[in-house]
Amino acid sequence: MDRNQLVGIVLILAMLVGYQLLVPKPAPEKSAAQTTQTTKPKTAAGAAAAIEKAEQPLDSAAARAQFGDFATVASGETRDIIVENKDIKVTFSTHGGRVTEVLLKNYKTYDQKPLVLIDEKSSNTLLELPTNRGKVDLHKLYYQTTAQNATVAGQPQQIVFKAEVAPGQSVEQVYTIPAEGYVLNYDLKLNGLGNTVTNDNIRFFWEDKMRQYENDLANNRRAATINYLTADENFEKLAEGESNEDVTVDEPTQWFTIKHKYFLSGFVAKNAPMPTAEFKTLVNPADSSVVKTAIANVTLPMADVKSGKGQYKFYYGPNDFQLLGDVAPEFDQNVYLGYSILKPINKYFFVPVFNLLEKFISNYGLLIVALVVFVKLLLTPLTYRSYVSMAKMRVLAPEINEIKERVGDDMAKQQSEQMKLYQEVGVSPLSGCVPVLATMPILFALFMLFPNLIELRQKPFLWANDLSTYDAFITFPTLPFIGGHLSLFTVLMTMSSIAYAYYNNQTTPTQPGPVNMKALSYIFPLMFMFVLNSYPAGLTFYYFISNIVTITQQQLIRRFVDEDKIRAVLDDNRRKIASGQVKKPGGFQALLQKQLAAADEARKQAEEAQRKARQKK
Repeated sequence: MDRNQLVGIVLILAMLVGYQLLVPKPAPEKSAAQTTQTTKPKTAAGAAAAIEKAEQPLDSAAARAQFGDFATVASGETRDIIVENKDIKVTFSTHGGRVTEVLLKNYKTYDQKPLVLIDEKSSNTLLELPTNRGKVDLHKLYYQTTAQNATVAGQPQQIVFKAEVAPGQSVEQVYTIPAEGYVLNYDLKLNGLGNTVTNDNIRFFWEDKMRQYENDLANNRRAATINYLTADENFEKLAEGESNEDVTVDEPTQWFTIKHKYFLSGFVAKNAPMPTAEFKTLVNPADSSVVKTAIANVTLPMADVKSGKGQYKFYYGPNDFQLLGDVAPEFDQNVYLGYSILKPINKYFFVPVFNLLEKFISNYGLLIVALVVFVKLLLTPLTYRSYVSMAKMRVLAPEINEIKERVGDDMAKQQSEQMKLYQEVGVSPLSGCVPVLATMPILFALFMLFPNLIELRQKPFLWANDLSTYDAFITFPTLPFIGGHLSLFTVLMTMSSIAYAYYNNQTTPTQPGPVNMKALSYIFPLMFMFVLNSYPAGLTFYYFISNIVTITQQQLIRRFVDEDKIRAVLDDNRRKIASGQVKKPGGFQALLQKQLAAADEARKQAEEAQRKARQKK
């Protein structure tokens, strides 16, 4: 290529660029299908931009290009209709025939502002109807309604939004608001449009920039997610935490929810499930005004809508286990009750007992005290058995010390001799462990339950303003491991745990082994103080009261346990077992003794082999 050719090409390119920049281009008339492709949101920002652009006024040519047969209802008057019951206040708009705002009347945000679950700034939706001329967003059409602002009492109230495309052809969106509660029934109807729409499924897109309703932003982000139930009733959820996630569901979906820590916005299919679904959560750590951005992109079966079965539900309300069971199958799984092994304890015991106590005790701090006492009374037989087992160990302590002096530091030999002693007197060393282990699932179940119990939300007690979050008794600049506050209930829990460990160590003989368990009993409470410092005050208060009641309970049991009588019983057992009147304990204890004996024999053989090897040398 010579210089003249190169200069020519450069000049031609310059002319093309100048033409593109300087010559105004007429707005092309796009088909509905083309418009859909350019406005289909791929991200949260794309969705917002597309929706904002679609809200701009359209002239008749642009309306025909974008909405095709629906151009007649592409413009109109925007009017808000507010309908409320005793629990919820819902704002509808004739522009889109959709819900634009939901206020939960019985709840406040952490800073005591009205709790608006969704509004036009935080929540955007699309409802794309496939037609022969392309896709039309039904939430951009203008609807007619005879409904007025109203308060629902007694009977549910229907609101009908109708967009009449042509004589005998219309789109209807029908909402039914109950006299109480948080479930809105929703019907989507296509009247006389069988030849206008295709058989492709309808696309429903929902983007929610989740607001902060609780004081702890980091904890809010850990709890915020999207839950959903597949057609096979498999409950799934996107990962909680501060990471982004995008999930495409491989099977039809019955419902999905955008879950805050204590509140839900949900969509339920009453008939056929949603054929396809894609869910996404996005976190911007630098933006503290948004907890998470949740995006649901699902399809609604066109066959259902055409046949008059396009029936759905919206749920806007608290994530309350007592309310969710009637909304949809497995809908109460939105309340996390712990791992599968612990969930039955919470579902069938703690939640019913908690709600029973609520009927009689209005102060939730006192309710927690009553719950502790109730649980401790149920566990009294196990506690008594555990204490008696420790008393037996104390009675045998002199003989155990004698064994230690006789065998020296040989730990295997010590354990073998101790097992022989236990068999001689008919004592199982595990009898004291089993009652303690039996109480562990209860402690873990509560650990899972209390952070998800909306009943504690904004319930004050003593210095704590809200038992569902930490009590920041002292605040300071953020420190590693502990954060920027100190919870007094957590401190009291730690002190009571150390006091219980001290009391327990005084009544429990030292066990052989390389690990000093008595020292660890003081270390663990300090470690848990850092872990639980940001957990709900209701949980740490429960543990604090539980420790106090346990110490008191053991002091009372001690008065009924006579160690002299226990010593006499053990001596009697020794005589009976030695004479063959009573068989030696079997089961796990005998198996353990057998294993220890085998280990001791193997040790002796190894030592003998080493001795012979040294003699040969």
